Amino acid sequence: MSVPWEEYFQLILEEKLLAKRPPAREDGYISHATQLLEKKQEMVEMEEALKAKKEEFQVKMSALKQRREALDQKEDALKESMVRFDKFLKDTEAKKSRALRRAEEGRQTASQKEAEAAALKEELKGLIQRKEQLEQQLHKYRPFAQYLEQVVAQSEQFEEIPELMARFSGLLETRAILTDHEQALHKAMEDARAELLKLVEEKNDEILHQNNHMADLQVRLEEVRTQALQWESKWVHIQNTAAQKTLLLGQIKMAALNLFQIVCKQKKEVPALAVEDTEGQLEQVQQYFQDLSATLAKHHQGELGPSATDH
Repeated sequence: MSVPWEEYFQLILEEKLLAKRPPAREDGYISHATQLLEKKQEMVEMEEALKAKKEEFQVKMSALKQRREALDQKEDALKESMVRFDKFLKDTEAKKSRALRRAEEGRQTASQKEAEAAALKEELKGLIQRKEQLEQQLHKYRPFAQYLEQVVAQSEQFEEIPELMARFSGLLETRAILTDHEQALHKAMEDARAELLKLVEEKNDEILHQNNHMADLQVRLEEVRTQALQWESKWVHIQNTAAQKTLLLGQIKMAALNLFQIVCKQKKEVPALAVEDTEGQLEQVQQYFQDLSATLAKHHQGELGPSATDH
């Protein structure tokens, strides 16, 4: 039994892709150049797997062919044994039964292998389609690979495309870190700005409160100034009145002193009281006028007495 080469390639390619299928990735995080390198690597691995499976398939098909030939030879031998050795019918029948069982087992094994081959054929068909898709993608991304090759050729820092891609990946990670740091700083600035606005509002409220309090104090100051002017006016009036009273008191004291000195002169006595003792001086003057009034009264009565007797 022969197997078509198309089925053979399908079986090999399907088994290789199943064995070495790369883990799924999100295309959003892989650049075109990286995908191109991965597709190239997959194609190389597919070709190597195809070659290895081709050799393995040839060995298996050769062994299967030899086994079928052996089975056919055994069947022929059993048939010849039945013709020649009729007397050994029972033994021959037993051998034939065993041979038939083995043949059935071989046929079942062959059927199983054919079913497996059909399944591998279908899988190989899908893998071929996948290969065509990868080749299309490879053709699509080829300009990017050529561009990277030109960059590496002109660059003195990188010798291979993977080194350039590793550098690019590192720069992307650094950019992400810097972006996170910038966002953190921006958030800190926003928080500080909000705190500053809050403090400014609080200070403005406090200034407004202080201004209102100052206005109240200014009104109170004006009231106090008005009252002070009123009291100052009263004080000036009191001072003027006091000056007049003081002047009048001085005049009274001078008059009392003059009277006291006149009395002392009339009495021919030396003033014994202090100049400031106005009350004592007035008492002396009052006492002098009382004594003088009594003397004058007596004198007036003495003059009127004889005249009254003559009448």
